[in-house]
Amino acid sequence: MDNPLLASPSTAPLPAFERIRPHHAEAALDAVLAENRAELDALLTAAGRADWEPRWETLIEPLEEMTDRVSRVWGPLSHLFGVTSTTEWRKAYNACLPKMTVYSLELSQNENLLRAYERLAASPAFATFSPARKKVVADAQRDFRLSGIGLPASEKERFTAIELRLSELHSKFEENLIDSVQAYSKPVTDETALRGMTPQGKELAREKARAKGLDGFVIALDFPSYDAVVSYADDRDLRRELYEAYGTRASDRGPLAGKFDNTPLMDEILALRHEEARLLGYASFAEVSLATKMADTPDEIERFLLDLNVRSRARALSELDELRTFARERDGVTDLQPWDIAYYSEKLKGQKLAFSEEELRPYFPAPAVVQGMFALVERIYGVTIEKIDGVATWHLDVTTYALRDAAGARIGAFYLDPFARQDKRGGAWMDECVTRRRTAGGVQRPAAYLTCNFTPPLPGQPALLTHDEVVTLFHEFGHGLHHLLTRVDEAAVSGIHGVARDAVELPSQFMENWCYDGETLRGFARHWQTGEPLPQALLEKLQASRTFLSALATVRQLEFALFDLRLHRDFDPARGARVLETLDQVRKEVSVLRPPAFNRMPNSFAHVFAGGYAAGYYSYKWAEVLSADAFAAFAETRFAPETGHRFRDTVLAQGGSRDAMDLFVEFRGRKPSLEPLLRQHGLLPPSPTPTT
Repeated sequence: MDNPLLASPSTAPLPAFERIRPHHAEAALDAVLAENRAELDALLTAAGRADWEPRWETLIEPLEEMTDRVSRVWGPLSHLFGVTSTTEWRKAYNACLPKMTVYSLELSQNENLLRAYERLAASPAFATFSPARKKVVADAQRDFRLSGIGLPASEKERFTAIELRLSELHSKFEENLIDSVQAYSKPVTDETALRGMTPQGKELAREKARAKGLDGFVIALDFPSYDAVVSYADDRDLRRELYEAYGTRASDRGPLAGKFDNTPLMDEILALRHEEARLLGYASFAEVSLATKMADTPDEIERFLLDLNVRSRARALSELDELRTFARERDGVTDLQPWDIAYYSEKLKGQKLAFSEEELRPYFPAPAVVQGMFALVERIYGVTIEKIDGVATWHLDVTTYALRDAAGARIGAFYLDPFARQDKRGGAWMDECVTRRRTAGGVQRPAAYLTCNFTPPLPGQPALLTHDEVVTLFHEFGHGLHHLLTRVDEAAVSGIHGVARDAVELPSQFMENWCYDGETLRGFARHWQTGEPLPQALLEKLQASRTFLSALATVRQLEFALFDLRLHRDFDPARGARVLETLDQVRKEVSVLRPPAFNRMPNSFAHVFAGGYAAGYYSYKWAEVLSADAFAAFAETRFAPETGHRFRDTVLAQGGSRDAMDLFVEFRGRKPSLEPLLRQHGLLPPSPTPTT
């Protein structure tokens, strides 16, 4: 069968998306796994002989080739599952998922393979390895331990069963979330019910109605639609209705109560993670999670989060009091509720700063924002970015770009899929398409997927982004640059591979800082109709808005992080998951405005229950510390070009080849400081402007 997923990298360096269909997935994966198993058997047979010479070329390079072969099948099909989550692609993905999980476990629990690594680590050749190669071997040995390789046979069998079941549960959690969003829609025939919403928001709702063959408007639960209501609709009852529908996605409450309920999945996921941790000899899954992170103990993380809470809480309470007073004086609202927060925040921002998010939107046409982001990256990192044609994609919205170095040589490529649509998973993410590595034929250039869910363009105009969407775009491109700008030749520590999870958000959150930088914004923020640049007064208001209600936003993130940490650290099999009980206790300590009893935030917490952030959501806050301090280095040097090159050559170029803290210290000259983040949030006075 002519299967596009099995095309040779030499003839098809990027996936042939125009030809890949769901029926190709399982056949391709079966073929590749069979080939890899045969090669692995031959490799380990040789490695078991006394005369086998353990070298990089005799062990790691063949394993890299097998990994790359699998990723060229599994990567595109899992990506398509996320961006075109149709019934057919779900079926194909779910047929392949257990096969991929079993194969991964076969590798990670293969005692002969571990012995081959141990022979390599003890060989004379190992002493000559570069630090990157030594880290590849050390990381692999650590991962063997975390895979349960040392367990007795019966426990290893149970560990394998847990891993298989967890992969199913994570996938089902995500499916339930997607289905609950797609199943909800609220038709509105009377336009007066949408009073206060922006023209953009109304037109989006009108387009959704047209797509369903209905008159009037349809309000949905994709984030652009939801935000258009809760941030701007004057009708408080409508805001509450949407807030309840959004806050009860995939749960036992709300308009779709019980239909796509993730509650039993969460309970089982937490129980299985804890059981797995105990099998490995850890007290909790939180300790397992930290084995691959910068932090040492769960209690260390808790102290970090609670310290930030102490520093933020008084300011957050003050911000909430100000919001309550404003709502009462403006509209007589005496019982400010969570569905009022976004609405009155926008109104208060308009009064205090004399601008709103919607006032900015005309200055952020998506094509100009993308080009402005590219110009920034070209300026600080000394690269060029250009659109490339003739590359197959999975949707007409997708554009492909090449990244080139100062000499014009191609570094890598990336796909940008910016807009929300039916059958596309919500949120924004970066994922790898191809990993950089050195092969016998030369360097394999990396490629990445950048996926967002922005408001699509309306008829007669380009897509107009909110500033929050601009920040999201820059964030995801930061991840992409981490993957693309690597100069590491060993795949296991190239780009984002091998990077501690609580450091992997540094490049992405670092990029967010430029969304408030005057020079950067002046370079691309122009009115889509008149070409007028973003007025200086509006720019200054935007910059001032960074600290507007920032403490409220901080304690909200601390709530998520502390909930995730304690959920995994404190799990007690005798008492069960206690998801809502744990959340309630965290909210008593951290939250300044308690959500209503029907709120089911955990049921849509995909980062933790379907993604890779279990017992690691704190990483976002820790990475904020790193990114704020890194950006402060730029400000201290007046954004000198050499600072950008140093950040590129340390944090970005070296990927996971070295310890994340060592790379930060090499860039910054010291360990990270909390002060720049506190200044960003307005919790400390601004630092003085450097003088020359």
